[in-house]
Amino acid sequence: MIQKTLLLSLLLLLNSCSLESLLALGEVDKVQVVKQNASVSHYRAYFQRTHLEPIKNKRKYLYFYNKKKKDLAILLRYHTHYTLYSLFHPQAKITMQASRKTSYYKVAKALKKKGYVLTHPRDIGASTRVALRRFKGFKTLMVEVKKYHRLPVKYKKSKTGNKQIQPNVIPDVISTEHEIEEKEVNIALAKETPEVYIPTTSIPSYNYYAQESSYEELNRYLSDEETKNTLSFNQYKQLKQRVAKLKEEKLLRDGSLEELISAYKINKNIHYKNRILELMKEAQK
Repeated sequence: MIQKTLLLSLLLLLNSCSLESLLALGEVDKVQVVKQNASVSHYRAYFQRTHLEPIKNKRKYLYFYNKKKKDLAILLRYHTHYTLYSLFHPQAKITMQASRKTSYYKVAKALKKKGYVLTHPRDIGASTRVALRRFKGFKTLMVEVKKYHRLPVKYKKSKTGNKQIQPNVIPDVISTEHEIEEKEVNIALAKETPEVYIPTTSIPSYNYYAQESSYEELNRYLSDEETKNTLSFNQYKQLKQRVAKLKEEKLLRDGSLEELISAYKINKNIHYKNRILELMKEAQK
């Protein structure tokens, strides 16, 4: 026991870390219940924002909803993984390992299989507030969410004795002020540089693959199972036609006599036949 205490003290000293900051680690990256009663459920979370990476269109967080579980969740991307934190069910989360090449569409597809689809809190009757906060020494993204519940309708008698319906007033959950604040937060997050920077390459556009890419590049692109999901039917068809044409040109230019003969037996292409004759004449010389 004494050895464990000494070891802990040594680790704290070497890392210049206080006990307070260690305890704070247990309070970040998790959702906590602020208030919960018959009228409202109020949750708050502090997520470390130092290592957050953009998910889509420079946004560093997106909301997802599971209709079956009635669960609102927030998706965050880190250097090596994506994590979906449940906002209505504290402690529940889904973590997916990822690399720089893992696209948002692949993650969204995986989440859809689990019942989660992209949403906005207002669409499910919830209000959110997001702000940049320093929490116990950590740079964090503070997320608050409130879900208002409809209460039973109360009745009261008028002076004439007739019953009148007096519905409880439900607060306006669509706060323009909060939406403006969230836009400002996203702009601020986009300007922040991650503590550990991992360079990413830009994704070439469809026009590049349709006009400029080499056969090898286009073939790799079409071999990716995600490609078909991101292109329209006509775009995919046109790229398939172009890769076939580039393959033919490559074979005519660089193919051996044996490769050309094998291909000609299948397609009877006159261009292959002419190229075969050329190579045979060159071989005779």
